[in-house]
Amino acid sequence: MKNYVIKIGLFAVMLFFITNCGVSKKSTTTVVNKPIPTENKEVYIPKTKAQKKSFLEDSNAENQWTDSIYSKMTLDEKLGQLFFVNAYSNKDSVHVNKVKELVSKYNVGGVIFFQGGPVRQARLTNEYQAKAKVPLFIGLDAEWGLSMRLDSTYAYPWNMTLGAIQNLDLIEKVGKNMGSECKRMGIHFNFAPVLDINTNPLNPIIGNRSFGESKTNVANKAAALMRGIQSQGVLCTGKHFPGHGDTAVDSHKTLPTVTLTKERINEVELYTYKQLFDEGLASVMVAHLNIPSLESGENIPSSASYNVVTELLQKQLGFEGLIFTDGLGMKGASNFKPVGDLELAVLKAGNDIFLCPDNVPAALEKLKTFYANGEITEERLAHSVKKILHYKFKAGLNKYKPADLSNLQKDLNSPDKDALQYNLYENAITVLKNEKEILPIKDLSEKIAYVKLGEDTNSTFVSTLKKYTDITEVKDTNLDSLNKELKKFDKVIISFHKVNKPWEKQDFSLQEMLWLKEIAKHNKVILDVFAKPYSLLSISDFNEIEGLVVSYQNSDISQVVSAELLFGAIEAKGKLPVSINDAFHVNDGLTTEKLNRLAFTAPENVNMNPAILSKIDAVAQKAIDGKMAPGMQVLVARKGNVIFQKSYGAQTYDNGKKVTNTDLYDVASISKMISTLPNVMQLYDKNKVELDTKLKDMLPFFAKTNKENITFKDLLNHYAGLQVWIPFYKATLDSNNQPSEKYYRKIAGPNFTTKVAENLYIRNDYHDTIMKIIAESPVSPKKEYKYSDFTFIILKEYLERKTHKKLEDLSKENFYSTLGMTNTLYNPLDRFDKSNIAPTEIDNYFRHQVIQGYVHDMAAAMEGGVAGHAGIFSNSMDVAKMMQLFLQKGNYGGIQYFSPETFDAFNTCYYKDQGVLRGLGFDKRVHKGGPTCDCVSEASFGHTGFTGNMAWEDPETEIVYVFLSNRTYPEVVNDENKLAKGKIREEIQQIIQNAIIK
Repeated sequence: MKNYVIKIGLFAVMLFFITNCGVSKKSTTTVVNKPIPTENKEVYIPKTKAQKKSFLEDSNAENQWTDSIYSKMTLDEKLGQLFFVNAYSNKDSVHVNKVKELVSKYNVGGVIFFQGGPVRQARLTNEYQAKAKVPLFIGLDAEWGLSMRLDSTYAYPWNMTLGAIQNLDLIEKVGKNMGSECKRMGIHFNFAPVLDINTNPLNPIIGNRSFGESKTNVANKAAALMRGIQSQGVLCTGKHFPGHGDTAVDSHKTLPTVTLTKERINEVELYTYKQLFDEGLASVMVAHLNIPSLESGENIPSSASYNVVTELLQKQLGFEGLIFTDGLGMKGASNFKPVGDLELAVLKAGNDIFLCPDNVPAALEKLKTFYANGEITEERLAHSVKKILHYKFKAGLNKYKPADLSNLQKDLNSPDKDALQYNLYENAITVLKNEKEILPIKDLSEKIAYVKLGEDTNSTFVSTLKKYTDITEVKDTNLDSLNKELKKFDKVIISFHKVNKPWEKQDFSLQEMLWLKEIAKHNKVILDVFAKPYSLLSISDFNEIEGLVVSYQNSDISQVVSAELLFGAIEAKGKLPVSINDAFHVNDGLTTEKLNRLAFTAPENVNMNPAILSKIDAVAQKAIDGKMAPGMQVLVARKGNVIFQKSYGAQTYDNGKKVTNTDLYDVASISKMISTLPNVMQLYDKNKVELDTKLKDMLPFFAKTNKENITFKDLLNHYAGLQVWIPFYKATLDSNNQPSEKYYRKIAGPNFTTKVAENLYIRNDYHDTIMKIIAESPVSPKKEYKYSDFTFIILKEYLERKTHKKLEDLSKENFYSTLGMTNTLYNPLDRFDKSNIAPTEIDNYFRHQVIQGYVHDMAAAMEGGVAGHAGIFSNSMDVAKMMQLFLQKGNYGGIQYFSPETFDAFNTCYYKDQGVLRGLGFDKRVHKGGPTCDCVSEASFGHTGFTGNMAWEDPETEIVYVFLSNRTYPEVVNDENKLAKGKIREEIQQIIQNAIIK
């Protein structure tokens, strides 16, 4: 049903026009004839007539119930059934009492709710039903779900957005959700779907409410939505008959004149109705339109036209369901005749139900007079009233039960709805231009700027873009200055964000069009429009825009999905449902390449239970309350999709800064796995080193030492008998346990440029001392497993000597820059503010300061913060990218970093028979005393970090799990490691496994 509530003031703009720009009933607006739109050739396959009958045919029980009720009715009660009155759940007791009076005293047959809230409406529904002698029809305009009218309910995409989707099963799922929500609320009629074919871009009242301008597209989508809704036992109303799509004015304010030919109406506007009638559409709403080709009487609205309602709808098209008028309070109807006379006219025309009448008592009095003088016959009255009763039986009102108020809010907003919403936008968002394959953005080392247009929010879009690579937001009030700044970048993403309300104006302003034109003239531009596609009508030239994306609506999920598309985590699938001047046409839509980068979705879409995953919250809080860690980040991905990413607690226990998903943590030994190891794997992949290569051949420095014959394989397996650890720093302290002046300076100077911590620099040559100590350290006399940091300290030395590059440069060049790991680095204070880095310790034994932004590991600190075994700072999202690369056996974002064979070689347990459950650099599952729960498979692998971290993945379940914390804060003296003893990380891992839907 068209938005009747506009008349009484829901939207301020609409109210202004209704109040100040009203016209007389003879005012009309002519819509010129236009050529019949070119149609795509998709084939429409209707349901069978047998299936239709199973829903609509009358049973013996239905006939008996209908006849029994009707036979007991008085004239007042019969006439009352024809009225469907409007009600609100956000109004005062005066309004509520008025509705109750209409139900109890005037016997109205139904109530259509408008604005309010779900619990309030359900409660009022029960109260109104309790007053009714015959159970009431309850109706709602829920074209995109209950949220069209009710707060605190779920909003599905508008029809125009759904019109871009090619998968009809998804549309039917939307209908099922809508139907079940209506059912839960005690609603029997959803006044949907909209069957109008929006062939006029200037249509002020249909627009986004239409599935588009293609009759087949509208019919297919509307039929799918109807199937879903009616499958839940909720009745649908197709509207606005015979077609409101080719109008340029609003029938709430005047009577639009449509000058289309009868042939055009039959071929285009009626197409959708014919298809849905075949599938069992329960009811139709007739619009208030002046259509001379169908009704020769002057300015007779179609709702009051016998030729339209009876001859065309019922006789020619054979429709036998319920027939509603559109709202009788709308000017398109109320200007035609006064109260009572209007109801008589629409009844004579063939309508069954008077929707939203202006004055029920006055209309009833007149109708009784008309009945008495024979203008309304008993036969005519019985026809509509019995039909109404039949449909009340079909809606289950013969066994009426009050709406259950318990857990109503929770039931209506179950988390699984987001899963469908992700799928909808993944299939709707449409790429219209992609010159030189600017989409998806492949090279993440490029400099990318971002500029916002439009007044609505964009934070989710920007934050998701930044999860893929470094994005610089550029703002300026001066266009010339803005363009000067943008010259520094390789690409510019411009997004246009408008308020997510279907009737709000969504056009570019003159200034925005000028800025867009000038920015596009001087830069490579991707324009992403989070507004109705008609907003593009004001752009006269798209030649300077390299990439053009229509995301349709400005919601959080549309912003996430659109950002994914820009970076290739998903491919483009949507097709434009309307034409944009001569630039783009119906069904235009390009496909784009899908790169295997991490995407984002709801847990259900990868067979995970969000209710079980939510238990992670309690475990995280238990860790914080138990002083196991002041805060943490937890990320879960499955099948290439991040499904859970949360931050908990604060950076410190003293009510410090709350942890966010972008904060950096010292990942400690995870540095081995996400920095040193992948660089070593590349050398192995290039045959620069082999499993049996000896250490003396890798580093001649170790020739003629007790380590010269250690093989590459044994080194990475920690099966070389190396010492576990040496506290190198202790030898550099003076007698007061302070950094000795022999080795340290407070200010950088000649030979003292290696920074250990704030205002602390060590001798540059101390690295050689560390390597000498390692070379001379003892080795176990028997071959056995000993986890040692020396392995990766040695491998860093090997990498840098072999490649002649520093480890930090190798990791950035070989991996981080192309993976989009822009938050992963050594010595983060070079780029990040200290407040965005979690502190790891109040050091009172070596550096004597709060360690924040400097590596916690003492040996790594003495190496200037860059070591093979520690030093990396990162966040959960960046760590997950490297883990996903491993899961995909060396491939990420379309780049093969090393071969699958290399990955398999490194993920193999070579000494499993000797009890060594490790790969080459990867830790593996250990049944007792290991880092994981027993729930993960033997194929799983990962690493932990001393500061309270864990990164683990399981190829069998395709799960990536990242846990980052600073459990070492405030101190690790006499370390109890409560986090490990409390098995917090393992408990969360078990929850993740439990959440898998078998």
